Amino acid sequence: MKIRLELYLKTVKKKYCCLPKDIGVVYSLIKKCFFNRFLILTNLGGICVLISNNVFNPYPRSRKSVYAKNGMVATSQVAASQAGLDILKKGGNAIDAAVATAACLTVVEPTSNGIGSDAFAIVHFHGKTYGLNSSGPSPKKLTKKALEKLGYQRMPIHGWLPIDVPGTPSGWAALVTKFGKLTLLEDLQPAIDYARNGYVVSQILARFWRKAYAAYLKEARLSPSFQRSFKEWQRIFTNHGKTPIPGEIWKSPDHAKTLEEIGSTNAESFYRGKLAQKIVAASISNGGLLRSDDLSNYHSEWVTPLSVQYHGYDVLELPPNGQGIVTLEALGILDNFNFSSRDNFDTTHKQIEAIKLAFSDLFDYVGDPTTMKIDPHDLLAKSYLKNQSEKISDIAQSPNPSEVNKSGTVYLCTADSEGNMVSYIQSNYMGFGSGVVVPNTGIALNNRANNFTFDRTSANCLEGGKRPLNTIIPGFLKKDGEAVGPFGVMGGFMQPQGHLQVLMNAIDFGLDPQGSLDAPRWQWMSGNHIDFEQEWSSSLLAQLQKAGHIITVNPEPNTFGRGQIIWRNPETGTYVGGSESRTDGAIAAW
Repeated sequence: MKIRLELYLKTVKKKYCCLPKDIGVVYSLIKKCFFNRFLILTNLGGICVLISNNVFNPYPRSRKSVYAKNGMVATSQVAASQAGLDILKKGGNAIDAAVATAACLTVVEPTSNGIGSDAFAIVHFHGKTYGLNSSGPSPKKLTKKALEKLGYQRMPIHGWLPIDVPGTPSGWAALVTKFGKLTLLEDLQPAIDYARNGYVVSQILARFWRKAYAAYLKEARLSPSFQRSFKEWQRIFTNHGKTPIPGEIWKSPDHAKTLEEIGSTNAESFYRGKLAQKIVAASISNGGLLRSDDLSNYHSEWVTPLSVQYHGYDVLELPPNGQGIVTLEALGILDNFNFSSRDNFDTTHKQIEAIKLAFSDLFDYVGDPTTMKIDPHDLLAKSYLKNQSEKISDIAQSPNPSEVNKSGTVYLCTADSEGNMVSYIQSNYMGFGSGVVVPNTGIALNNRANNFTFDRTSANCLEGGKRPLNTIIPGFLKKDGEAVGPFGVMGGFMQPQGHLQVLMNAIDFGLDPQGSLDAPRWQWMSGNHIDFEQEWSSSLLAQLQKAGHIITVNPEPNTFGRGQIIWRNPETGTYVGGSESRTDGAIAAW
């Protein structure tokens, strides 16, 4: 960076006869000027702010926004992005590309998801927008009473007991059946090829693979039952007790066979056929509670997205059992304010306070919609949001007690030449999930039921056949009825916080997709505890601390979520996208 800056200074030396000697000071001044240039863009209004071709990024990391005409795929793994692009070029649409990419990610990023995942999607197809909930319920036998008899006072993390019915294969089939141009087997072919022939392991992937293995080994030493269930995971995901290193080629032949079975049966085998029989047999032999009727009775559910207006835009999220309502409520609260600058006390403080108010409502009221005692729309009523905004003062307020869990998730978005777009997310919840793999299938199962509580007063209290509060959320943005595009930030309870921050970066502060993602983030943890990335200014953090926020600077970027964005220019029909620079990944464009 300094070398490039020195070259730049040489070109302007003739114009500016006096320059500070300290190159770092000059860089800071220039960066500040560039940031002011972004603020000027906000006066332009409308979608043009979001698709600005300004090349100067006030938060430089390593990437620039990508532009395309015929299609775009944004994911956390290069191989998966390319797989989705291959499907587009083969004649598939954005929905086919999303399914192909999602399936590919179960192979090339197993640290965050698997065939045994949950999934959600927002699909914009031929001018209409649809929502899909492919999260599974708990097994009918998984009850608070049953676990208490086994000696549990809270939900376990690993093993067979926190496993819910996987919804992802059903979601793939539902998407392709309703909107796809290709068959499910055709869409899964890139993933099958990678599983059978191998792929090259990337840097961040290798790191989290190693960390997950260490955590599982620790659990296995403490739990003989988990140690038995964990053996198949070790066989599939380690080589002689070692996890792969960056640059190593990794294959998953069992995974390939399972994907072929899912594709050729349109996912029927997973719920009512050979694969279902293998899953249930493994569950019974290892003390699990998942049974045939849990699988055979499951189907994905089409739902209507919720929305809220924020500074002239319509923000769409899926209704509960997901936590997208946190994003909507927080933005609805903040819609009552105007923000002139991103990096100041007023903006950051109000963002944090709005998020805390929204999370308080999430933990009080939200769970499986069939058991919720309130209508989610009540939390988004303008009068309620106005009332919530009036609770924000200049002092940090303590929300209801809660702790934020970590998780592993993949988010992707796709777009095609017809204007169809998909916002899609799937997850095993905590990294690889339960640490359980169904023998001879490569199916890594989720541990989503860990998110249940034993508190009978909570909407998220454990019951058999009930969906838990789910952290994964896809987002979508519109303006004046026109689709702008899909966005998402993965990462446990960071997700709605990430959604809020990247959207405000775009809408209020004029950053393009890559700049919106690159900008430093904060994360509410619990109480008044807030984590900040290292790039935040010490003076701003001091102001926040004085107001009562308890500040921690966290050097680990991957704890602040990983996002993707694609915006569409309605005038040209072209796309511009950004991909998370904190981790592996890229955009494939056509």
